[in-house]
Amino acid sequence: MSTLIDAVFVGAIARLANDSRSSAIVKSPVTGLCHLGIKGLSGDAHADPDVHGGAEKALHLYPAEHYARLAAAFPDAQNLFPGGLGENISTRGMVEDAVCLGDRYAIGNALVEVSQPRAPCWKIDHRTGVDGVASYVALHGLTGWYFRVITPGDIAAGDALRLVHRPEGAVTLADYWSLKNEARPSPERLARIIAAPGLAPDKRRKLEERADWLRRNPLSNPPS
Repeated sequence: MSTLIDAVFVGAIARLANDSRSSAIVKSPVTGLCHLGIKGLSGDAHADPDVHGGAEKALHLYPAEHYARLAAAFPDAQNLFPGGLGENISTRGMVEDAVCLGDRYAIGNALVEVSQPRAPCWKIDHRTGVDGVASYVALHGLTGWYFRVITPGDIAAGDALRLVHRPEGAVTLADYWSLKNEARPSPERLARIIAAPGLAPDKRRKLEERADWLRRNPLSNPPS
């Protein structure tokens, strides 16, 4: 499986419009090669490193085809175009039901691995100017995903993003979101996600805590 990168984006930290808070969600396309290091692209910044960026969230891909769906659901929303929601790379033809945790892709002369889906936050609502977009993105699993960098290198728009390895027992990102959005998934089904190769440690830990809670708090048997 492979697709082409339509664009590469980076952004600096700046004050959000009509808000006292700062973000680097506003990004611009890069012309030519851009170096991809262990913690992300050269020239790309993160206002809140606790939840964005770092080795487990080095590179964010958002499928361009999701924008049409979001525009249909939120006709008054702004900035629904590739790069509009803060992604680093934009592609077409690759969405969450075909991408697995732990998948490794060659891109330029770099090697990256899918580590986790993006967790939508309030900045999506702010960026689009409409409340509820972030919740919709999470509910429908239209989040895109993060890569960790296995081998640093240079990437550019027009490069192929080519699958080179899918681990045994891999779980699609669509399956991840489907299960995560269930009110009470079974601990056994959660265990499959927890065991998925490549899942970021913090996401694994949170799922383990949820599975443990569900085991300790089973639903009472309904009366006969």
